[in-house]
Amino acid sequence: MPELDGRIALITGASRGIGRATALELAAAGAAVGVNYRSDAAGAAAVVDEIMAAGGRALAFEADVADPESAASLVARCEDELGEIDALVCNAGITRDNLMARISAKDFDDVIATNLGGAFHVCQAAGRRMLRRRRGAIVTMSSIVGIHGNAGQTNYAASKAGLIGLTKSLAKEIGSRGVRVNCIAPGYIATELTDVLPDSAREALLASTPLGRLGEPEDIARCVRFLVSDAASFVTGAVLSVDGGLGM
Repeated sequence: MPELDGRIALITGASRGIGRATALELAAAGAAVGVNYRSDAAGAAAVVDEIMAAGGRALAFEADVADPESAASLVARCEDELGEIDALVCNAGITRDNLMARISAKDFDDVIATNLGGAFHVCQAAGRRMLRRRRGAIVTMSSIVGIHGNAGQTNYAASKAGLIGLTKSLAKEIGSRGVRVNCIAPGYIATELTDVLPDSAREALLASTPLGRLGEPEDIARCVRFLVSDAASFVTGAVLSVDGGLGM
């Protein structure tokens, strides 16, 4: 697996699920990790403790990335306390699922603000620094829902589709300065979000997935590790579907 010795990584939404697995994976590869959280301080502290217990280096940073000033402060604090950010993983996200006829304007706006706006704000703050240094790697976290849509998730699908457009546009803007930007589109991953699915829905998903299982957060984390490493030095603007074949 690619090594990240001496690198600094900042991961948003890293207190649980895919963000947690990514923080642990990048730390295992040798990176010092900034563990961002909005409200789950205990979860973020547990991630930091696990990394430190394994001999790694990590710090937790509270910030609401949906707020531009908070996002900019997050990047500044991470660089002040850990060092210059080499890898940024935009993973923070929320859901407010409902049919379009019933969804409130606030629930639509909140999802867009966090999932898409949050990535924009952090990419802008960290990207400016990466541009000056002429190096860096950014990974955004989209979803299979952003590619194929899903009933009851118009807000979530719009935010995740937007991340694909953001990724490709930013990759074109800053590639000439040595900064790579890629996107991962996970399928259905075994997290708290899928734990609440009824058995019938879970069985339908598995029946439609050629590999016959839900993904694990670690499946995504290993792909992030590749994309932020030198092994992916000629990869930018890509959308990597990690979905067990569900999207075929």
